[in-house]
Amino acid sequence: MEGVMLINGVRSSGLDAMDRGLHYGDGVFRTLKAVAGEVRWWEDHFRKLADDCAALSIPCPDRELLEAEVREIAAGPGVGVVKIIVTRGIGQRGYAMPAEAAPSRIVSGFPFSGRENRDVRVRWCELRLSHQPKLAGIKHLNRLENVLARSEWDDADIAEGLLLDEAGRVICGTMTNLFIVEQGGLITPDVSGCGIAGVTRSRIMHAAVQHGQTASVEPISRERLLAADGVLLCNSLVGIWRVAELGQKRWPNSGWAGKLRNWLDENN
Repeated sequence: MEGVMLINGVRSSGLDAMDRGLHYGDGVFRTLKAVAGEVRWWEDHFRKLADDCAALSIPCPDRELLEAEVREIAAGPGVGVVKIIVTRGIGQRGYAMPAEAAPSRIVSGFPFSGRENRDVRVRWCELRLSHQPKLAGIKHLNRLENVLARSEWDDADIAEGLLLDEAGRVICGTMTNLFIVEQGGLITPDVSGCGIAGVTRSRIMHAAVQHGQTASVEPISRERLLAADGVLLCNSLVGIWRVAELGQKRWPNSGWAGKLRNWLDENN
C-alpha cells in the first residue's frame, strides 16, 4: 500500500505548485504511529502541531476536522504511519507572507516498515546543525540538514547517526531525540538553539518524573556521551532504541530502555 492521502479533506495526490510548502518549506508536520486504526498520543501531537503553527504564524487546522481526517486515514488497510503536514498555503512568488494565509493540510497514511523498541548500532555524523533559535524545537518542513546527514552512510547495520551543533554539543539523531543515562538519572540535550523538541522526548521526561526519577535538560559533549552509563534514542514511530554500539564504544543493557517503554505504555 502506498500513500493514501487527503489534501484539504479531498482524496488526492496533487498539491498546487504555488504552495509555499514546496517553494520555501513554509510549514510544519507531525508523524504519528497508527495501530489497529487508532493513532498513538493524538492529544500530545495536536498540541505540538498547534504550538508549532503558532510559532510560525500559520493558522492551525480545526482540531475536530483534522482529527476526523487522521482517523479516516489511520483506518485504511495496512496503515501504520499517519503524517500531517500544514503549510501556509498558496502564495505569490517571493518571501513575503500572504496578508491572509489559507493553509493547506495534508494527511497521509503509509505502512510502518521500521523496527520498534530495539538495540541499535549508531555513528557520528559529519554534518553540524546550525543554530537558529527562532526555529529551534519546531518540526518545520526545512529538513535538508537531516537529509544530508542521513546520506552519509548506507550500511544497513547502522540504524541512526548522531548530530552535533556548531559548538560540538550533541543534539539529537537524524530522526530521533536523545537521552543519556548518568548517575541514575536521564539527561537530554538542550534544543533551544537547534533540533526538535519531540513528543516522545517530552513524554519520557514526564514519565520519569512521575516515577521518582530525575530528567534534566543539559549540554552534552561528545566526551560526556561516551562516558555515560547508557544512551537512548526515541521518536513516535520507533519508540525507544537502546544504543548498544557507537564506533568502538559498547554499552551493556542498564535496564532503562525497558523501564521507559513500560512507563510510556502506562500513559497511552
